[in-house]
Amino acid sequence: MNGVAGHDQAEEAVSKQDSSADAEDDNEQEVIVIQDTGFTVKIQAPGTEPFDLQVSPQEMVQEIHQVLMDREDTCHRTCFSLQLDGNVLDNFAELKSIEGLQEGSLLKVVEEPYTIREARIHVRHIRDLLKSLDPSDAYNGVDCNSLSFLSVFTDGDLGDTGKRKKKGNELEQIDCTPPEHILPGSKEHPLVPLQPQNKDWKPMQCLKVLTMSGWNPPPGNRKMHGDLMYLYIVTVEDRHVSITASTRGFYLNQSTTYTFNPKPANPSFLSHSLVELLSQISAAFKKNFTALQKKSQKLVFPRQHRHRLACLRQELIEASSRLGDEEHIPGQTRDWNEELQTTRELSRKNLPERLLRERAIFKVHSDFAAAATRGAMAVIDGNVMAINPGEETRMQMFIWNNIFFSLGFDVRDHYRELGGDAAAHAAPTNDLNGVRAYSAVDVEGLYTLGTVVVDYRGYRVTAQSIIPGILEREQEQSVIYGSIDFGKTVVSHPKYLELLEKTSRPLKVQHHAVLNEKDTAVELFSSVECKGIIGNDGRHYILDLLRTFPPDLNFLPVEGEELAPESKKLGFPRQHRHRLACLRQELIEAFVEHRCVPLLARINLDFLWNIFTDPKSQEVVLNACKAVGSISNTSFDIRFNPDIFSPGVRFTDDSTDDIQKQKQLLKDAAAFLVSCQIPSFVKDCLDHSSLPMDGATMTEALHQRGINVRYLGTVLEFVDNMPAKAQIEHIYRIGISELITRCAKHIFKTYLQGVELSALSAAVSHFLNCLLSSFSDAVAHLPADELVSRRKSRKRRNRVPGGGDNTTWASLTPSELWKNVNSEAQSYYHFSLQCESADQAVEKYGLQKLTLLREISIKTGVQVILIKEYNFDSRHKPAFTEEDILNIFPVVKHVNPKASDAFHFFQSGQAKVQQGFLKEGCELINEALNLFNNVYGAMHVEICACLRLLARLNYIMGDHPEALSNQQKAVLMSERVLGIEHPNTIQEYMHLSLYCFANGHLSTALKLLYRARYLMLVVCGEDHPEMALLDSNIGLVLHGVMEYDLSLRFLENALAINSKYHGPRSLKVALSHHLVARVYESKAEFRSALQHEKEGYTIYKNQVGEAHEKTKESSEYLKYLTQQAVALQRTMNEIYKNGSNASIMPLKFTAPSMASVLEQLNIINGIIFIPLSQKDLENLKAEVQRRQLMQNSGKIEEQQASQLELDDKLPVDD
Repeated sequence: MNGVAGHDQAEEAVSKQDSSADAEDDNEQEVIVIQDTGFTVKIQAPGTEPFDLQVSPQEMVQEIHQVLMDREDTCHRTCFSLQLDGNVLDNFAELKSIEGLQEGSLLKVVEEPYTIREARIHVRHIRDLLKSLDPSDAYNGVDCNSLSFLSVFTDGDLGDTGKRKKKGNELEQIDCTPPEHILPGSKEHPLVPLQPQNKDWKPMQCLKVLTMSGWNPPPGNRKMHGDLMYLYIVTVEDRHVSITASTRGFYLNQSTTYTFNPKPANPSFLSHSLVELLSQISAAFKKNFTALQKKSQKLVFPRQHRHRLACLRQELIEASSRLGDEEHIPGQTRDWNEELQTTRELSRKNLPERLLRERAIFKVHSDFAAAATRGAMAVIDGNVMAINPGEETRMQMFIWNNIFFSLGFDVRDHYRELGGDAAAHAAPTNDLNGVRAYSAVDVEGLYTLGTVVVDYRGYRVTAQSIIPGILEREQEQSVIYGSIDFGKTVVSHPKYLELLEKTSRPLKVQHHAVLNEKDTAVELFSSVECKGIIGNDGRHYILDLLRTFPPDLNFLPVEGEELAPESKKLGFPRQHRHRLACLRQELIEAFVEHRCVPLLARINLDFLWNIFTDPKSQEVVLNACKAVGSISNTSFDIRFNPDIFSPGVRFTDDSTDDIQKQKQLLKDAAAFLVSCQIPSFVKDCLDHSSLPMDGATMTEALHQRGINVRYLGTVLEFVDNMPAKAQIEHIYRIGISELITRCAKHIFKTYLQGVELSALSAAVSHFLNCLLSSFSDAVAHLPADELVSRRKSRKRRNRVPGGGDNTTWASLTPSELWKNVNSEAQSYYHFSLQCESADQAVEKYGLQKLTLLREISIKTGVQVILIKEYNFDSRHKPAFTEEDILNIFPVVKHVNPKASDAFHFFQSGQAKVQQGFLKEGCELINEALNLFNNVYGAMHVEICACLRLLARLNYIMGDHPEALSNQQKAVLMSERVLGIEHPNTIQEYMHLSLYCFANGHLSTALKLLYRARYLMLVVCGEDHPEMALLDSNIGLVLHGVMEYDLSLRFLENALAINSKYHGPRSLKVALSHHLVARVYESKAEFRSALQHEKEGYTIYKNQVGEAHEKTKESSEYLKYLTQQAVALQRTMNEIYKNGSNASIMPLKFTAPSMASVLEQLNIINGIIFIPLSQKDLENLKAEVQRRQLMQNSGKIEEQQASQLELDDKLPVDD
């Protein structure tokens, strides 16, 4: 994905905005308000020199605390206050509100007495510092830790490599040889290099043991001496010590393992910080801790200076620093519902208020999602008592930490008519999509529940915040809007109608009336399932939003209803597992736009002017509105009735016409999906504007078009029947692997439900063997005590949900599993796979088992060991053993709150860049980065997109070091947030290598490109159009460092891939020929060079004509090559004739200059610098504006004016 367009995939369609000029101006005005100038204060900590710190008036005192805890010399302090002239500063005060605080003020760090809570926080902080370089938390995903390997390839920070040797020497010292497994055509795809060993991670042991002592808690008489708790420590020198944490600090006491003597030792080394105490008693600790700090400081993310605002409530902030154990302590749990709703009620009149509100919403949502995930795992692992323990396992419900948990099974035949358990499994995700949509509309006074859906160990758990008072009342009394029995009884409420009316236009929901059990009409602005409940806190809540969007008739056969011919032709309607299949919000938006845009284009401005006076014009508008199915006679306003085709819902007699229209609208929308959206998705793939690399990016691309994944089979058939199938073979292959792994996931879900905890790793490894191993006789290893535990468990009637006791899982065979995968593909996706084994699938569709393993692991949450190779193809033993299964993680779906203002700035910045105003665009993007930082904190996928675009702008504007610095952060963030082998991360590595090359770091650029190629081989294999770009980059850099043979291997591979995916006559292929010719020229193999350049010349001549500059350049180069070839031939003849006496004309064999290599790199990466005069620039801007006016749909083309892609620069019809 080139340049700016790359950001789009990070955005959900929900965040669409009407970027009118007024809004942009307002934003620019508001930005001035919050950019108060920063100032510098001095900070004096005990035992250190005072240092200067740049702060902003909006920052809170708390944030200076955080800086001190991150600094090397003060990081071991946690319990202190900041004082100005002897006055203690309030932690939650903004700096601008503190009297007397100004430029140059001295803030003193004053040690405060400890409390139990502060002592715990201190010990935990020290433990975190000691573990800062230990990757085990990152491997296990503890506390949002995640892996990053960038530093392995850049040898630390790229910023301080200015002291490198001169360029001349650098060429000699680079080792350019790529690892064998990443060379083009290599069949080996090892797993071990995915996680290279970082030399910084060699454990630096500061202590052997740091743990709580067995003598806790302190007895009453010691409490009165100030003892808070006791610690037990073993130093590296093997000294065992017992330490007291007291109100005054930490000191050695006289206790041993077997005797309790809490009196201070002599000397006691009383110190306010545990680090100071340990440094005195252990020389190894002192030495290693200092070294550890230096190393970890390198890896800390640089502090962004950003505008911060005071947070809303002290409890919210305090809650975030709790220790985690408190969840089990009564009276200490958080009231999630109150926090989630209070943050929504915050004022949002101006930018600072909106930032504060969005930051609070994001923080609470993140905390809630984390707590809900922990709770769901505890429920399935059997650590939470059910609130209805007498009922059978499937029907149990749970409350933990003020969150309500229910399992995704059809309890009390609630969904019997809709598909039973299948419907109960689909309902939570539909409900979550509804919550997402209503949260995005964000109507004041209307509240949704915090909702998280967790898939773990084969179970689906829905976690929701609890409406105040709901547990004390019967549901019948509570619901004052909607229906609790799918429409048999329906009630309504004026306040709900008023609130939901505000959401009906953005969500395209039609106002309609349904009949209740007494045959009276009840008005609704939502589906009947949507329930309205007023909580004890007086707030209006809506829940059960599973039918927010209209039904998908392609998967909902209804007797007596005929679908449109486009749908019928493809075999729709099809039977689906459940009757809850609904259309996506993106499809509704696209359908409405598709309906209205052509008509708007036909009606010109003069005509609109006449509407008010001319009855004929009004009639035309009336007819046009009817034609598009609008609910209004004077404007295009298409809305859907979500209750059409809902079983049990009855409509009033006078609405028969309207119902018919609505039915037709739904049929049209279903037909639009298969006749417009699927072909346009495939067209995007064909012209490479959409380049999915794996299942996740393909799903994302489908969703952006509003295509549900249940249409995957239809999409694959469409691709298969295309004449140009060879050019989108990669899409077909990714689609097939996605289909196989999704079918396997469905089977895995039910398979896991029957496995008890002690057999989990054996069961998972057995399943993976059956799915991927060539060993046809996979036998499961049952735990030795299996039979014993089965006898015991028969006596227990109530087991935890995840406590299955049967061993049927062990009887699964590979052939049976693949038979199930085939039937699942047929019944769910209506696609005929016809594969009896993994080997057959690999052979038939060109898949990789490694890719399938990655996809299935991501979908099911299974973690396998990656520091070994798996022999998938062995016919003598299975690939996996139970020791290879490390863990099983939950797969979590939740609402992602957006930073709306930051996103608007980002979009305005993109628009400015596309119009050619680079500097203004850069300023807006920088401001967006500030605001994103403000709302999300330091790490977020949108910040990553922001940094990537900034780096690209820096590069275009000639600031190479700044581009390198921003892109380095983008890579780190992509690795940490999206994953070390996510397609986005691969893109980021490629951009970084280009900026490294431009800054003269040649060997680093190569290492990064090799890493990107390795990751791409793992994710999608070699046969992918993006691989051509990657190989062209590698080939060019190798050409630059005179590794001609290696360079040719990569460039010729790029040429082959480009020819396959872009067609042999494409301009990309011409460029590939030219690059290969240049290498042959450097090798003095002029005949081959001429052959390739002629191919390129022919393509240019046919595509853009003889007069075009590219054709002329190619023609000149051909002449030059011919001269060189002739000169070489003459020389050879001379040598043959005269032997050693020949007078040889020196031939010009030149290594390419770095500048020329960089120029070619820029071209292939879509960056062209066009030297324009001021007048040219004015003309260009005028042309851009004229084109924008012409685009009637108002969409800005994703195109940078100063960065035209090569293909765009060559008009085909010259």
